[in-house]
Amino acid sequence: MRVDVVGRQVHVSNAVREHVEAKVEKLTRYFDGTQQITCAISKPDHHHLYRVELVVDVEKGDDLVSHADHEDLYTAIDLAVGKSQRQLTDYKEKLKQGKR
Repeated sequence: MRVDVVGRQVHVSNAVREHVEAKVEKLTRYFDGTQQITCAISKPDHHHLYRVELVVDVEKGDDLVSHADHEDLYTAIDLAVGKSQRQLTDYKEKLKQGKR
């Protein structure tokens, strides 16, 4: 699985990149069909919040997108990963149920 970490208007250090990769690698436990995950980190000029957007590319479906805003970058990453975890679990259940 490929993991891309992109910084928009913010520098992404190696520590942040390693934190994202460590958290995102755990998402494969919830759904094996993840092909690529893109993490976009931004901090708008007029806000004091970091915005993290995770885009999970899954097989047999659309991309799953989750957003999180927080003052602390690491907390924002954790919140976005938690949302992606729930989305992947729901998507897996949807595939198991099949068409009605």
